Amino acid sequence: MTYCVGLKISEGLLFLSDTRTNAGVDNIARYCKSFNWSVQGERVITIVTAGNLSITQGVITRLNQAIQEAQTEEVECILNAGTMYRVAQLVGNMMRDVQDRHSDALQARGEASGATMIVGGQRKGGRHRLFQIYSAGNFIEATPDTPYFQIGEHKYGKPILDRVLTIDTPMKDALKAAMVSMDSTIRSNLSVGMPLDLTVIGVDTLDFSVRRRIEDDDPDFAALSGRWSNALREAFQTLPDVEAN
Repeated sequence: MTYCVGLKISEGLLFLSDTRTNAGVDNIARYCKSFNWSVQGERVITIVTAGNLSITQGVITRLNQAIQEAQTEEVECILNAGTMYRVAQLVGNMMRDVQDRHSDALQARGEASGATMIVGGQRKGGRHRLFQIYSAGNFIEATPDTPYFQIGEHKYGKPILDRVLTIDTPMKDALKAAMVSMDSTIRSNLSVGMPLDLTVIGVDTLDFSVRRRIEDDDPDFAALSGRWSNALREAFQTLPDVEAN
């Protein structure tokens, strides 16, 4: 299992993903689930993934193959697609093709083939957009009413996003919300773990504002986690008593 979150606010896009892959208590490994592409001054794209690792790796591999082929042939790929909506369609088509190829065999062996992706970015002349791609290749787009997507083990990190995040949340506060969301998930589910991959795309920059890995001993993440835990305990102590009878 994993946990990834993608936020779309007025100031840009933010993606945060963990790196833990759990195939049983004695088979835990680390895999990057965040992938970035850019063409300087023209477009920038990030994809984060959750679900069956062989499916998601297959999709990313085919997307990269199409990019390579487009350098010498007239092949449509995510780096030359006309709109971000078309980028989401291309990713969805790849997801459906890989699922069609492998899902029956996986399910026949009792293995889940489900996978999801969050795709976001911006191209020159277009607006920044965020999509969630499902296993069947269909997708939905983030809106001002719901400016974020979660994939993987999402339930523990959802309450903070629902309470504080809006389309107009400043990026610095959106980053804190995403970090707290991830910290809550890590504390409550052993199948989600450090290190984390963080990507921020500022609106109209057509570039990555932040692209970094957050390791286990990161002092900023540790400080935020500790302050949040203390704040929750202090808030709990101020709650009114509830009569039991």
